[in-house]
Amino acid sequence: MCGILGFFGRGDVSHDVINGLTALQHRGQDAAGAVTFDSNRFKLKKGLGLVREVFGQLDVTDYEGFCGLGHVRYATQGALDAAEAQPFTLNYPFGIAMVHNGNVTNFNDLKSRLFSDQHRLLETSSDLELILYTLTSELEKENLSRTNPEAIFRAVQATQLAIEGAYCTITILANLGLLVFADPWGIRPLVMGRKFSDHGLVYGFASESSCFDFLGYETVRDLKAGEAVFIDSDMQLHSSICERRKESFCVFEYIYFAREDSIMNGRLVAGERVQMGRQLAKTFQESALEPDIIIDVPASAYFFASGLAEKLNVPYRRGLAKNNHVGRSFISPNQSDRENMVRQKLNPIRDIIKDKKIAVVDDSIVRGTTSKHLVRLLREKGAREVYVVSASPPIKFPCIYGIDMSIRREIIAANYNVHDIGRYIEADAIIYQKLDDLKEMYSDCSSCYACFDGCYPTGITLEAIEAIEADRLQSKR
Repeated sequence: MCGILGFFGRGDVSHDVINGLTALQHRGQDAAGAVTFDSNRFKLKKGLGLVREVFGQLDVTDYEGFCGLGHVRYATQGALDAAEAQPFTLNYPFGIAMVHNGNVTNFNDLKSRLFSDQHRLLETSSDLELILYTLTSELEKENLSRTNPEAIFRAVQATQLAIEGAYCTITILANLGLLVFADPWGIRPLVMGRKFSDHGLVYGFASESSCFDFLGYETVRDLKAGEAVFIDSDMQLHSSICERRKESFCVFEYIYFAREDSIMNGRLVAGERVQMGRQLAKTFQESALEPDIIIDVPASAYFFASGLAEKLNVPYRRGLAKNNHVGRSFISPNQSDRENMVRQKLNPIRDIIKDKKIAVVDDSIVRGTTSKHLVRLLREKGAREVYVVSASPPIKFPCIYGIDMSIRREIIAANYNVHDIGRYIEADAIIYQKLDDLKEMYSDCSSCYACFDGCYPTGITLEAIEAIEADRLQSKR
């Protein structure tokens, strides 16, 4: 999972690109990058680390351009290396720059096809390079000598048919315009926005609407499954549903990844989390547990906990103090880092915790080791009993679409039952959201629940899953 954005207008957009990335930092902490275009050349800056580390000493005037892209990386495909940081650019057969969010599942097949058909050798292990070369090849077949939206959409459709998996992309076509498209299932989020500047209308695209709030853009709408949007050099917007399948938006965006102030598919993320907390109350009541207080694991679990506390009529307390200068432990690249970050990031408040029966709500339980460390921290501060509550159902299957849950042996619920998980994390009880209750919330739309039920919307073979796992293990080494 990564964060992407792109802007296109008449005036300089470099400030919006770089400032907008800070609003998406929660989606990736491994690397950051940006590229702008000024009618003559691409101006590229990228590197490992946070946005402030990559762009902290940057003279933005050196990167002025009327079109720009940005990316924050959370590595699930490819090595953790500066060469893998996005955006990627090409200058032949025409100028093109691209960013993407998601994961290509037929990576090896596409790699072999590009080599046999075009004699292309990949310079990185990033799946963005596959999308970039595939789209470029299809655009070249259309012989684009001038702006032709229909030809561009044909190239997009051919690319969508070739590439399997989840992805949203934003692409600069030099001196032609800005191209955006989503996979046929609409698994990954992308939102369109706009604002009126001193130079006229500016269009923006970003992974989350909160980015537009930060920059003063009006949110227009979400990109549809399989949709492509092309904005030409005259600022005319063209759109087409190129290749569409059954929409399958990732429900884990609502549970964890998205910021609580973002609106996705017309739903405020904070409101969705409150409702999930209320849904949890039914399962909690069935357990006959009677906590003294309910606390959350900050910051993603606050709204789950508040909804649960409200429904159970049990006091909510902020029982864990958070160090806001430590990153998100879930997307830290290895387990030892995640464990260290938990202790550095969260400190139980003794006077609130001591001698209490505590229900501690987290967004999910993936590996279980973080939950175990948290339970131990609470006991050290005097908690009498600790009930661990997961706002998501048990995660039992690897995510092949860009979330770091791609190795089955690391997913605790894929290997143990609920009772054994509770024993492992040393909790007095463990409560999970019921999958049926979660699906009931989204009965009016189609979502991806693959990490819970193993039903992958794009289809996948066991061999392909094993290849993705092997690649992930290799990258961790």
